[in-house]
Amino acid sequence: MAILEMRLLPDPILRKQAKKVAKVTPQLRKLVENMVETMRDQRGVGLAANQVGSLQKVAVIETPEMEEPMVLINPEIMKAAGEREVEEGCLSVPGYRGLVNRHETVRVKAMGLDGKIYRLNADELLAQALEHEIDHLNGILYIDHLVSHESLYKITYYDTEEDEFDGEEDEAHEHSASAEPAESVTSED
Repeated sequence: MAILEMRLLPDPILRKQAKKVAKVTPQLRKLVENMVETMRDQRGVGLAANQVGSLQKVAVIETPEMEEPMVLINPEIMKAAGEREVEEGCLSVPGYRGLVNRHETVRVKAMGLDGKIYRLNADELLAQALEHEIDHLNGILYIDHLVSHESLYKITYYDTEEDEFDGEEDEAHEHSASAEPAESVTSED
């Protein structure tokens, strides 16, 4: 397995729509393995293929309560209900968080690595991650869903022991993040 290079905004591949996968191949399995390793290395909850330079319609998700990562090939949201405001960040837009509107529940259809189609009902963090990653595969970033431009803010992390900046963006230290007004973040279509 290998850690893949993350594509960061304004990389144009992040704005491209991924192409449907026709069948599960050994190359696709290798890509999925590497995506899972990269997602874990970056301390993410999900990762879409275009974030690592591939325009295949593939995403992986692993929430803290999951025993194994979820593989989504050609995922589609079939149904969504309710609305809630949540804070989001993205591995391709490092150092920022923002408030976005997401659905409370989603029903998704996807293919697994076994080549079989499955359906999934999700809520809470999993529903949010599914919407976020499926958006990526359609060339959409969370910053496109911001509640307002003022809801985007830059984050810095401090070591809680010594209260000094440690230079690391670590999800484990999320409670000690301090928010600063965001510098202008723009996206290129």
